[in-house]
Amino acid sequence: MNIEFMIEKLRSCKSFLSLEVSPSVSAQLDKQLVEQLQDIQKVDAFVCTDSPLARFKPSSILNSIKLQQALKKPVICTLSMRDRNSIALCGDILAANEFGLRTFLTLTGDSIKNGDCLEAKGVFEDSSLKLGMIIDNLNEGKAVNGKILKEKVDTIYNFQVINAYANNPQSIINKMQKKLNASHISALFTQPVYSAKAAEFLLTNIETLNAQNKSNCALVLGFFPVMSYKTALFLRDKLPGVFIPNEWVQKLEKAHHKGIDEENKVGLENSLVLMQEIQKVHNKFHFMSANKPNLVKEFI
Repeated sequence: MNIEFMIEKLRSCKSFLSLEVSPSVSAQLDKQLVEQLQDIQKVDAFVCTDSPLARFKPSSILNSIKLQQALKKPVICTLSMRDRNSIALCGDILAANEFGLRTFLTLTGDSIKNGDCLEAKGVFEDSSLKLGMIIDNLNEGKAVNGKILKEKVDTIYNFQVINAYANNPQSIINKMQKKLNASHISALFTQPVYSAKAAEFLLTNIETLNAQNKSNCALVLGFFPVMSYKTALFLRDKLPGVFIPNEWVQKLEKAHHKGIDEENKVGLENSLVLMQEIQKVHNKFHFMSANKPNLVKEFI
């Protein structure tokens, strides 16, 4: 496992693939899932989620460490400002450094109202920009309280998320600029992209901003195969920052009425064609498979 090699490939090579992993609610890692993940050789890094949609999951930091040790590949740990304040987050990131966990996908976090722990309260001390600044400070040898670290950290790498779609495209450009100005970001991961045109827009603008800011921020396109009509409706109606063409929804609706096998067939065909189209534009993907490693093999 070589984190620096992964970072260099992300920045310099023409292809990159990360795979999202969402650990189950258990005191132990799913051994069968780990074995399936070990079998996927072409993945450059795994991304461990942090209670997505505010639904309870075990600690993303501890699970990332366990996954990294089991898979022998870099694991990017997702962290949000939703559940912890800056003291706790800085402490967690600092302590994780000794265990070799040095890559983080930093988020503001989904609203508690979306989750399954409605009695919980969101912290939301700040946005993902604050997490980026915490990581920058740690790399400079300073803790969140401004005090100098007794021992310096091994370099920590920060990744952030950007929407794939907006009614006002300029708002995406503005957010890219804001994130690049706030902290050092190794890569921007996008929400799922469902057209080559959207991929071109995102790639063109990150390249322009990199030139303007003299930065070297990579772009990783989110890719989520839509295998059912229900999922297509959720993406269309419930997930901000994502646009799925009505044509997809209509095809899946027709297939849905014919049965689950036809629905899966149409979903897979649509998704394969999409990936081939996007690969012509940019071949760096973050694959979201809802913990279905065998589905990933259909694409890689």
